[in-house]
Amino acid sequence: MKVIFLQDVKGKGKKGELKDVSEGYARNYLLKNNLAVEANKGNMKALEKQKESEERQAQKELDEAYQFKEQLENTTVELQAKAGDKGRLFGAVTNKQVAEELKKMNLHIDKRKIEMKEPIRNLGYTNVEVKVHPKVTATLKIHVAEA
Repeated sequence: MKVIFLQDVKGKGKKGELKDVSEGYARNYLLKNNLAVEANKGNMKALEKQKESEERQAQKELDEAYQFKEQLENTTVELQAKAGDKGRLFGAVTNKQVAEELKKMNLHIDKRKIEMKEPIRNLGYTNVEVKVHPKVTATLKIHVAEA
């Protein structure tokens, strides 16, 4: 019997997947517990519509991510910190400080999305990677000036 899974079932199938399972398993377990529906014409059409809707939503999110990337790359974050000899900072500029400064500019980014290998310890300009979307990465310019 062909069924469309409504939820992930361990060892059998994932949500939205069309699979052929034994009739007894389908009737006594999957259909009874609302884990799957029978794969008839109406349910197949509904599955196609749902997949199209999910694809459109994913494309919309990707387009918004690219727009946000452009906005980030045209932005320079200005930070001030105390520095000693030769432009070396007394502390360090972390991704948390960068995220807070971006928040003041109405660009909301989680600090975990700002990828710094190590905190910024020198004055001047630094480029930092920002994960906007799993497929989109932006380069943010940070300028650290002496306070």
